[in-house]
Amino acid sequence: MSTRTLNGPSRCFALLGILFWALFTLFPLYWVVVTSFKTSLSVVGHATFIPFIDFEPSLQAWRELFSGERGEFFNNVIASTIIGLTSSVLATAIGAMAAYALVRFPFKVKLASGLVFFIVACGGYLAFYNAFGFSRAAAMIIAFAAALILSLATNRLRVPGPVLGNEDIIFWFVSQRMFPPIVAAFALFLMYTEVGRLGFKMIDTYVGMVLAYIAFSLPIVVWLMRDFFAALPLEVEEAAMVDNVPSWRIFTGIVLPMSVPGLVATFMITLAFVWNEFLFALFLTNAKWQTLPILVAGQNSQRGDEWWSISAAALVAIIPMMIMAALLSRLMRSGLLLGAIK
Repeated sequence: MSTRTLNGPSRCFALLGILFWALFTLFPLYWVVVTSFKTSLSVVGHATFIPFIDFEPSLQAWRELFSGERGEFFNNVIASTIIGLTSSVLATAIGAMAAYALVRFPFKVKLASGLVFFIVACGGYLAFYNAFGFSRAAAMIIAFAAALILSLATNRLRVPGPVLGNEDIIFWFVSQRMFPPIVAAFALFLMYTEVGRLGFKMIDTYVGMVLAYIAFSLPIVVWLMRDFFAALPLEVEEAAMVDNVPSWRIFTGIVLPMSVPGLVATFMITLAFVWNEFLFALFLTNAKWQTLPILVAGQNSQRGDEWWSISAAALVAIIPMMIMAALLSRLMRSGLLLGAIK
């Protein structure tokens, strides 16, 4: 319903409600902007709201931030940008292919193959590490490879037990987001540490962070893109199949161009998750590849939380996402609406 369809007092009340909600929503952002231009005395004293009237603005927090007194500001911005864009693009690309396959092709996964993978992976790791004296990393890699091969072989055999379909696979993808993040972050830290002992450094590296965020983002990408692809007309793809067009050309030449709004919306949502993620960056980085959330969290001192510095750092983290969302807002809106159509 639009306010244009209302008349008289109803329209006035609706406009007042919208105005109140807009002020309620924008006030926290205004407060952060104002606080970033305050001094310590302006913050710890009585509440002040209007520059040049309640308090005298100062660039102290911004000078400290850009000069490096508050941490490696430029390194954090570059790390967040490179890691966020790379992880979001790769996660969207990989997740889109997985989502399309789950929408257009039937899959059958025997539950027994999953049990074989779990038993062989866990048992093989313990056997290689304890009985054969392999290192933790080597035992983990060998056990995982053996479990993957045996589970794929089991899935091709006639074994008793339930068979899982596409909907079950989708539920499995989404269920990955139900795990407490601390569990995944701690497990990744241990795994990266063991891999580092083999000579492949993963802690505080670009590759390690990108791989972690791709794994972190794939469930939400597959879930979102599945609805986008399901909303596309199947007749166009069927016409291409009649002309013997390969499946990969149908996907790249027909499906992807039609789903650009959905891809942009999914990319933006994924980028927002990665850009604001704190726990993985805390566990998996220590200096070179620390991201902006770590910089924001570190804006305190022995005297307590220095809100003027926290506000300045928070604005630096917020503004790039606001600009990108504004530039891609039309595609995002059409993409989200496309995913809502069944």
